[in-house]
Amino acid sequence: MKGDLFSSEHMVQPATAPGMTVENAKCVKYAVNGEMFARQGAMIAYRGNLQFERKGQGVGGMLKRAVTGEGLPLMAVRGQGEAWFAQEAQNVFVVDIDPGDEFTVNGRNVLCFDASLSYRIATVKGAGVAGGGLFNSVFTGHGRLGLICEGSPLVIPVSPQYPVYVDTDAVVGWTAGLQTSLHRSQSIGSMLRGGSGEAVQLMLQGQGYVVVRPSEATPQKAQQH
Repeated sequence: MKGDLFSSEHMVQPATAPGMTVENAKCVKYAVNGEMFARQGAMIAYRGNLQFERKGQGVGGMLKRAVTGEGLPLMAVRGQGEAWFAQEAQNVFVVDIDPGDEFTVNGRNVLCFDASLSYRIATVKGAGVAGGGLFNSVFTGHGRLGLICEGSPLVIPVSPQYPVYVDTDAVVGWTAGLQTSLHRSQSIGSMLRGGSGEAVQLMLQGQGYVVVRPSEATPQKAQQH
């Protein structure tokens, strides 16, 4: 077969080492040699000897329903082979987490991750329904974390002199060393999201980085995710 479709730009190549790599802007490839975890329903293709197991409340008590946000469960992938993961053609990114690192991420942005990573579930103080229902997963350990994002994310530095305020529906995650709280502002409410009245933002203070997506979850997508 000939044509652009069969060019090297689209043709996958065999993995050279176990683990996670970016296949293209919309897809992560994982060369499985043992076990890894992924967002349930995100596997689009695989080859080799792999088994997929749905996980709700726990693998050894570790997997919690909130890890993928809004109650979406995870699946464990075991065996030897290659699997490809994507979600609604969103952009994908890989984060390397080293010992001592800590990365807090909104569950809706989790695609897949190494089994060597551990996490705990955290909520923003005072964040209920009005605050977007922020259930975040704090990843630590040593391994790789695959993320999805609608559009190209913005990585904004945060310093003690310059706190950053972000829309609760747009925040993807943030690094260690940042403190979060909800900030309410009536004066700019009419300028945010085309609304009016009181607006709620997530305020981040300290030293680090916050990741923001250039789009917001619509009510329909928020329910789906």
